[in-house]
Amino acid sequence: MNFLPEEIERYAERLTTDEPVLLAELNRFTHSNVLQPRMLSGHLQGRVISMLSKMIRPKVVVEVGTYTGYSALCWAEGLVEHGLVHTIEVDDELESKIRSFIDRSKFAKNIVLHIADASEKLRELDGPFDIVFLDADKSNYSKYLDLVMDKVRVGGYIVADNVLWSGKVTEAHETMDADTKALFDFAQNIHANPNLENVLLPIRDGLLIARKTA
Repeated sequence: MNFLPEEIERYAERLTTDEPVLLAELNRFTHSNVLQPRMLSGHLQGRVISMLSKMIRPKVVVEVGTYTGYSALCWAEGLVEHGLVHTIEVDDELESKIRSFIDRSKFAKNIVLHIADASEKLRELDGPFDIVFLDADKSNYSKYLDLVMDKVRVGGYIVADNVLWSGKVTEAHETMDADTKALFDFAQNIHANPNLENVLLPIRDGLLIARKTA
Protein backbone atom coordinates (compact mmCIF):
# COMPACT_ATOMS: atom_id res chain seq x y z
CA MET A 1 0.00 0.00 0.00
CA ASN A 2 2.96 2.32 0.52
CA PHE A 3 4.46 3.56 -2.74
CA LEU A 4 6.54 6.47 -1.53
CA PRO A 5 9.90 6.02 0.14
CA GLU A 6 9.35 5.71 3.88
CA GLU A 7 11.27 8.90 4.65
CA ILE A 8 9.09 10.88 2.20
CA GLU A 9 5.94 9.50 3.77
CA ARG A 10 7.16 10.40 7.26
CA TYR A 11 8.06 13.89 6.04
CA ALA A 12 4.57 14.35 4.54
CA GLU A 13 2.91 13.22 7.74
CA ARG A 14 5.14 15.46 9.86
CA LEU A 15 4.09 18.49 7.82
CA THR A 16 0.41 17.53 7.89
CA THR A 17 -1.89 18.78 10.64
CA ASP A 18 -2.13 16.29 13.49
CA GLU A 19 -5.15 14.03 13.64
CA PRO A 20 -7.60 14.99 16.41
CA VAL A 21 -7.04 13.31 19.78
CA LEU A 22 -10.05 10.99 19.43
CA LEU A 23 -8.91 9.85 15.99
CA ALA A 24 -5.40 9.22 17.27
CA GLU A 25 -6.92 7.03 19.99
CA LEU A 26 -9.09 5.24 17.40
CA ASN A 27 -6.00 4.70 15.25
CA ARG A 28 -4.14 3.06 18.15
CA PHE A 29 -7.18 1.04 19.20
CA THR A 30 -7.71 -0.33 15.70
CA HIS A 31 -4.08 -1.41 15.36
CA SER A 32 -4.20 -3.13 18.74
CA ASN A 33 -7.65 -4.73 18.70
CA VAL A 34 -8.99 -5.23 15.17
CA LEU A 35 -7.92 -7.54 12.38
CA GLN A 36 -6.41 -5.99 9.23
CA PRO A 37 -5.66 -2.53 10.72
CA ARG A 38 -4.18 -1.48 7.37
CA MET A 39 -7.80 -0.95 6.28
CA LEU A 40 -7.90 2.17 8.48
CA SER A 41 -7.61 5.43 6.55
CA GLY A 42 -5.02 6.74 9.00
CA HIS A 43 -3.42 10.12 9.62
CA LEU A 44 -2.44 11.40 6.15
CA GLN A 45 -5.41 10.08 4.19
CA GLY A 46 -7.73 11.03 7.02
CA ARG A 47 -6.56 14.64 6.85
CA VAL A 48 -7.04 14.57 3.07
CA ILE A 49 -10.63 13.41 3.60
CA SER A 50 -11.18 16.07 6.24
CA MET A 51 -9.78 18.76 3.93
CA LEU A 52 -12.00 17.63 1.03
CA SER A 53 -15.03 17.73 3.30
CA LYS A 54 -14.19 21.22 4.54
CA MET A 55 -13.72 22.41 0.94
CA ILE A 56 -16.96 20.87 -0.35
CA ARG A 57 -19.08 21.55 2.77
CA PRO A 58 -21.43 18.62 2.14
CA LYS A 59 -24.93 18.23 3.46
CA VAL A 60 -25.11 14.48 2.84
CA VAL A 61 -22.18 12.07 2.69
CA VAL A 62 -22.72 8.38 2.02
CA GLU A 63 -19.87 6.08 2.98
CA VAL A 64 -19.74 2.44 1.92
CA GLY A 65 -17.48 0.61 4.36
CA THR A 66 -17.20 2.00 7.89
CA TYR A 67 -14.61 -0.37 9.36
CA THR A 68 -13.98 1.21 12.80
CA GLY A 69 -15.35 4.65 11.93
CA TYR A 70 -12.19 6.67 11.31
CA SER A 71 -13.07 8.00 7.86
CA ALA A 72 -16.69 8.68 8.84
CA LEU A 73 -15.43 10.97 11.59
CA CYS A 74 -13.13 12.68 9.08
CA TRP A 75 -15.96 13.30 6.59
CA ALA A 76 -18.11 14.72 9.40
CA GLU A 77 -15.57 17.47 10.09
CA GLY A 78 -16.66 19.52 7.06
CA LEU A 79 -20.43 19.03 7.16
CA VAL A 80 -22.75 22.01 7.00
CA GLU A 81 -24.90 22.52 10.08
CA HIS A 82 -27.27 19.57 10.52
CA GLY A 83 -25.45 17.67 7.74
CA LEU A 84 -25.29 13.88 7.88
CA VAL A 85 -22.82 11.12 7.16
CA HIS A 86 -24.61 7.86 6.37
CA THR A 87 -22.01 5.15 6.86
CA ILE A 88 -22.73 1.54 5.91
CA GLU A 89 -20.95 -1.47 7.43
CA VAL A 90 -21.85 -5.10 6.80
CA ASP A 91 -19.85 -6.57 9.71
CA ASP A 92 -22.10 -6.45 12.77
CA GLU A 93 -19.20 -7.53 15.01
CA LEU A 94 -17.70 -4.06 14.51
CA GLU A 95 -20.84 -2.19 15.57
CA SER A 96 -20.02 -1.74 19.25
CA LYS A 97 -16.48 -0.61 18.44
CA ILE A 98 -17.72 1.91 15.88
CA ARG A 99 -20.40 3.32 18.16
CA SER A 100 -18.05 3.62 21.11
CA PHE A 101 -15.97 6.18 19.24
CA ILE A 102 -18.74 7.92 17.29
CA ASP A 103 -20.75 8.42 20.48
CA ARG A 104 -17.76 10.13 22.12
CA SER A 105 -17.26 12.57 19.25
CA LYS A 106 -18.84 15.96 18.76
CA PHE A 107 -20.34 14.58 15.54
CA ALA A 108 -22.40 11.87 17.21
CA LYS A 109 -25.67 13.44 15.99
CA ASN A 110 -24.32 13.86 12.48
CA ILE A 111 -23.29 10.27 11.80
CA VAL A 112 -25.87 7.58 11.06
CA LEU A 113 -24.46 4.06 11.21
CA HIS A 114 -26.22 1.43 9.12
CA ILE A 115 -25.30 -2.20 9.80
CA ALA A 116 -26.55 -3.54 6.51
CA ASP A 117 -25.77 -4.90 3.09
CA ALA A 118 -24.52 -1.90 1.12
CA SER A 119 -26.38 -2.74 -2.08
CA GLU A 120 -29.70 -2.88 -0.24
CA LYS A 121 -29.07 0.24 1.83
CA LEU A 122 -27.96 2.29 -1.18
CA ARG A 123 -31.27 1.49 -2.85
CA GLU A 124 -33.13 2.69 0.26
CA LEU A 125 -31.30 5.97 0.84
CA ASP A 126 -32.76 9.01 -0.90
CA GLY A 127 -30.56 11.50 -2.71
CA PRO A 128 -29.26 13.92 -3.52
CA PHE A 129 -25.82 13.00 -2.18
CA ASP A 130 -22.98 15.49 -2.08
CA ILE A 131 -20.25 12.90 -1.59
CA VAL A 132 -20.14 9.12 -1.90
CA PHE A 133 -17.07 7.40 -0.46
CA LEU A 134 -16.39 3.81 -1.53
CA ASP A 135 -14.11 1.86 0.78
CA ALA A 136 -15.64 -1.61 1.02
CA ASP A 137 -15.52 -4.87 -0.96
CA LYS A 138 -13.61 -4.06 -4.12
CA SER A 139 -15.46 -6.53 -6.33
CA ASN A 140 -18.65 -4.47 -5.97
CA TYR A 141 -17.30 -0.96 -6.60
CA SER A 142 -18.87 -0.84 -10.07
CA LYS A 143 -22.19 -2.04 -8.69
CA TYR A 144 -22.13 0.64 -6.02
CA LEU A 145 -21.29 3.23 -8.67
CA ASP A 146 -24.35 2.22 -10.67
CA LEU A 147 -26.54 2.45 -7.56
CA VAL A 148 -25.44 5.95 -6.57
CA MET A 149 -24.78 7.64 -9.91
CA ASP A 150 -28.30 9.02 -10.30
CA LYS A 151 -28.42 10.06 -6.64
CA VAL A 152 -25.23 12.11 -6.63
CA ARG A 153 -26.08 15.73 -7.38
CA VAL A 154 -24.51 17.49 -10.32
CA GLY A 155 -21.36 19.00 -8.86
CA GLY A 156 -21.19 16.23 -6.28
CA TYR A 157 -18.33 13.80 -5.80
CA ILE A 158 -17.59 10.09 -5.84
CA VAL A 159 -14.41 9.18 -3.96
CA ALA A 160 -12.97 5.66 -4.01
CA ASP A 161 -10.16 4.23 -1.91
CA ASN A 162 -7.67 1.46 -2.75
CA VAL A 163 -7.85 1.99 -6.51
CA LEU A 164 -4.13 1.25 -6.92
CA TRP A 165 -4.45 -1.96 -4.91
CA SER A 166 -0.80 -2.15 -3.90
CA GLY A 167 0.19 -1.55 -7.51
CA LYS A 168 -1.53 -4.68 -8.82
CA VAL A 169 -3.68 -2.66 -11.23
CA THR A 170 -0.59 -2.04 -13.36
CA GLU A 171 0.00 -5.76 -13.93
CA ALA A 172 -0.81 -7.50 -17.20
CA HIS A 173 -4.57 -7.91 -17.35
CA GLU A 174 -4.44 -11.67 -17.80
CA THR A 175 -2.51 -12.07 -14.54
CA MET A 176 -4.87 -9.98 -12.39
CA ASP A 177 -6.92 -11.59 -9.65
CA ALA A 178 -10.65 -10.90 -9.38
CA ASP A 179 -10.42 -7.91 -7.02
CA THR A 180 -7.67 -6.30 -9.09
CA LYS A 181 -9.70 -6.69 -12.28
CA ALA A 182 -12.73 -5.20 -10.53
CA LEU A 183 -10.76 -2.15 -9.43
CA PHE A 184 -9.12 -1.79 -12.84
CA ASP A 185 -12.52 -1.92 -14.59
CA PHE A 186 -14.04 0.49 -12.06
CA ALA A 187 -11.35 3.10 -12.64
CA GLN A 188 -11.61 2.68 -16.41
CA ASN A 189 -15.39 3.15 -16.23
CA ILE A 190 -15.01 6.31 -14.17
CA HIS A 191 -12.42 7.68 -16.58
CA ALA A 192 -14.56 6.92 -19.64
CA ASN A 193 -17.80 8.36 -18.22
CA PRO A 194 -18.60 11.62 -20.07
CA ASN A 195 -20.53 12.87 -17.03
CA LEU A 196 -17.54 12.66 -14.69
CA GLU A 197 -14.21 14.42 -14.42
CA ASN A 198 -11.66 12.60 -12.33
CA VAL A 199 -8.22 12.56 -10.79
CA LEU A 200 -6.40 9.55 -9.34
CA LEU A 201 -4.14 10.52 -6.46
CA PRO A 202 -1.34 8.13 -5.42
CA ILE A 203 -2.06 8.72 -1.75
CA ARG A 204 -1.59 5.61 0.38
CA ASP A 205 -3.28 2.87 -1.73
CA GLY A 206 -4.75 5.22 -4.34
CA LEU A 207 -7.59 7.70 -3.89
CA LEU A 208 -9.78 8.37 -6.94
CA ILE A 209 -11.90 11.53 -6.91
CA ALA A 210 -14.61 12.04 -9.52
CA ARG A 211 -16.86 15.07 -9.88
CA LYS A 212 -20.27 14.69 -11.52
CA THR A 213 -20.62 17.28 -14.29
CA ALA A 214 -24.02 16.38 -15.75
